[in-house]
Amino acid sequence: MDLSCLEIQSSAIIKRIEIDTYGEVLVKRFKAMGVVPEKQIMVLRKSCFGGPLHIRVGMSTELAIRREEAKTIFVQVLHSDE
Repeated sequence: MDLSCLEIQSSAIIKRIEIDTYGEVLVKRFKAMGVVPEKQIMVLRKSCFGGPLHIRVGMSTELAIRREEAKTIFVQVLHSDE
């Protein structure tokens, strides 16, 4: 599942980041912000009409990313008992 499909207030673990039309530049930018495989991530808010997602990476880093960028981040959902 990609990050854009994750429900609001749901947590997941980043499994991989795909290189698409944005190329390596996006992957490097994500890495600089802490968006890397095996890191926990949560969607806090989603804007209407395909706007950006407000996410939390780890315990404290909050970011807004474009929905198209979120589609390059593949995650595994964490269930409430994890």
